[in-house]
Amino acid sequence: MSIELKLSRSNRIYRPNEPIQGKIVITLSSPISHSEIRVTAVGTVDFQVRKGMTGVIESLYSIAKPICIVRQTTVVKSFGRLGSGCTEIPFCLNLRSQESIVRPTFYETYHGANISIQYLITADILRGYLHKSLSATMEFLIESDKDNLWESPLSPDIVSFYITQDTQKHQLLPELLSDQFKVAGKIATCCSLSEPLRGEITVEASMVPIHSIDIQLLRVESILVGEKFVTDASVIQMTQIADGDICRSMTLPIYIILPRLLVCPTMSAGSFSVEFQVSVIISFQSELSKTNSKSDLRTPKPWLAMETLPLRLLRTK
Repeated sequence: MSIELKLSRSNRIYRPNEPIQGKIVITLSSPISHSEIRVTAVGTVDFQVRKGMTGVIESLYSIAKPICIVRQTTVVKSFGRLGSGCTEIPFCLNLRSQESIVRPTFYETYHGANISIQYLITADILRGYLHKSLSATMEFLIESDKDNLWESPLSPDIVSFYITQDTQKHQLLPELLSDQFKVAGKIATCCSLSEPLRGEITVEASMVPIHSIDIQLLRVESILVGEKFVTDASVIQMTQIADGDICRSMTLPIYIILPRLLVCPTMSAGSFSVEFQVSVIISFQSELSKTNSKSDLRTPKPWLAMETLPLRLLRTK
């Protein structure tokens, strides 16, 4: 015997207060009786600890309790009997926030390092005390309400930046004096989730050959514990836009597709917040870099020059 959930939308994307429709597909080798068939939708904000993390967040893990966004149950069928073979039972579930409808509390689906916002729908076939219940669970995705979306196309905030020895908080290789190394560029610091992150970069001068140019997308997650926020930054993805020593004064385009589920609209929700940053990292060819090829690119090193900018992400119509 088996039970499966099938939603009416193949992409499983819904908006707050929209009905979730689908069907329960039950395959049985012999008839069974049931006391109830019900469907439950649960949405939670979970605070978790990344593997290998130490310090304040890990020690406070037990204090940061999950936040319940929604818990809605509907009974599809009361006491009855299911025949052998395949049976399909349609259902419709209306989502309602746990708090006041006047103040929406539906946050977008987000799978982060320390914060996870997840919505699950579960179908249960209850068979009484003498028989094991049958159940199936599926994740569905929540996006912002259309009434709260920004107009598209979004006018991007283009920020110009320069990377030189003077802009770094650490000392670069001795060969890279201020007048012998300069990288200029521009990048959008406000971006729609449905659009790529765009920009451009130009190496105007560098006495040391360049090994690579990478764009790093970062999430900055904060959790309110007591009276202060505990913040942790982690890498979402790394995109290489240049490999090897590139021509000077040649403009390279920046075009990065934002990963689904790993990003969400920039939010500040009182007890937690999710923000984003984008880093431009220049790696130079040197003997030091060869012996430390697996080192963390976020840590300042003589063979790395970088520029980090805040990135605001928005959901648009």
